[in-house]
Amino acid sequence: MKIQIKKIYTVSNFISFIRILLAIPIFIFVSKINSIEGARYYLLSLYTFAYLTDIADGYFARKFNEITELGKIIDPLADKILVILVVLYLYYYEIIPAIYFWIIILRDIIIFTGGIFVSKKIGVVLPSNYLGKITVLSIGFFIIIVTLGVDKNNLFYMVFYYGSLLLSFASVISYGLRGIKELKKVNNETL
Repeated sequence: MKIQIKKIYTVSNFISFIRILLAIPIFIFVSKINSIEGARYYLLSLYTFAYLTDIADGYFARKFNEITELGKIIDPLADKILVILVVLYLYYYEIIPAIYFWIIILRDIIIFTGGIFVSKKIGVVLPSNYLGKITVLSIGFFIIIVTLGVDKNNLFYMVFYYGSLLLSFASVISYGLRGIKELKKVNNETL
């Protein structure tokens, strides 16, 4: 895997870096969710902006043919940083159950470390797949529902709680199978 310097400075990578920087105000408002008036709505605005940057970086990467190895790393990394940060604080403040926290954290650790392992073996970074994107979107919706203080017995809460957990397991399996397939392909080519 080789990252070219000239391919670092792209519009899509810049947008992904903005999403990483959004971790700072999100960190502040999540930690003050119950003590600052309107913190939940500031968070909702920041989540929306983060989601729009996620859409924009993908759009510009495709439109300007800026799909780079670095972009394949920082785009999902930005998502993971934001999700882990928010889930960590929601868990710390006992707003989400411990089981949810651990499943989401372990999912990201498994996918991230597995991705590094596979990338080193095959020489390229595998991009996120649609199931992974849908999983992150469902986790995001659950985080929004929780941030807005929706009751745990509400149908939306339960659908996104269980749906995002189910998708988390499915995405780990999907990434694992794809990694194994790519490793086998490289092994067959080297024989």
